Amino acid sequence: MKITVVGAGNVGATCANCIAQKELANEVIVVDIKDGLAEGKALDMWQTAPINYYDTRVKGVTNDYAATAGSEVVVITSGLPRKPGMSRDDLIATNAGIVKMVTENVIAHSPDAIIIIVSNPLDVMTYAAFLTAKKASNKVFGMAGVLDTARYRAFLAEELNVSPKDIQALLMGGHGDTMVPLTRYTTVAGIPVTDLIEEDKLNAIIERTKFGGGELVNLMGTSAWYAPGAAAAQMVEAIVRDQKRVFPVCALLNGEYGMKDIYLGVPVKLGKNGIEEIIEVKLNEEEMAMLKDSAEAVKSVMKVLDDMNIVS
Repeated sequence: MKITVVGAGNVGATCANCIAQKELANEVIVVDIKDGLAEGKALDMWQTAPINYYDTRVKGVTNDYAATAGSEVVVITSGLPRKPGMSRDDLIATNAGIVKMVTENVIAHSPDAIIIIVSNPLDVMTYAAFLTAKKASNKVFGMAGVLDTARYRAFLAEELNVSPKDIQALLMGGHGDTMVPLTRYTTVAGIPVTDLIEEDKLNAIIERTKFGGGELVNLMGTSAWYAPGAAAAQMVEAIVRDQKRVFPVCALLNGEYGMKDIYLGVPVKLGKNGIEEIIEVKLNEEEMAMLKDSAEAVKSVMKVLDDMNIVS
């Protein structure tokens, strides 16, 4: 079993480290464009193996996709953060070009790999990778909902003073301020969360979740990495161990929820074949309206990419 993580920045390195420590593969390959970065971080990780007791070999390479050949799963974290003065369209054009190049290299050496996208803007970058990979959509999907629900559950655990292990939650829609947390499907050890917390406090937590990434940028001056990296690694674990975990994942819809040809966050079953089932939960009118609003926001960004003709 070989797993590749493309991008040795904070998120990619954290993801690779989690995968190695969980011993999900015999070998983890970390790829980056910056000379020596992947090699250095991989070497540093490997030197923790005697301390943390794992056998997974971690290897870093600079732009050498031949080293990734035969990977069962590939996590793509590549891309640039949005810089001052950079428009949304500039960011999409830049990162779509990067994701397209990376995906082409990945497919050339690992045509059967399951591809997980972490690059931002998440929904449209997953769409770009799907168009480039030209493979079944159940093997090309994005990480967002696992991270967003983790933030939501962490905030709830803190407010309720309970273990985050006991909180289950579902969140749908796009990654960002149009995400749709479903309070009806949020429970604490099976108890509806609405029985345990006042409505105004719950709404405040939902709003905090929607802007959870921005909160961290404001605190640190850069994007989060521990939680995003761990979230991607959890998805990898569900696949390689064929766990059939139910996670909210950025998946291509083909009629589910009355939508087609759009990558959107929905609950899915993850196993050895990637997305093994898209689960359609029953939404009330208000929830469905919020999901449609989120979908429209995602579609508008997808159209920006289509009009650029970068990926076809």
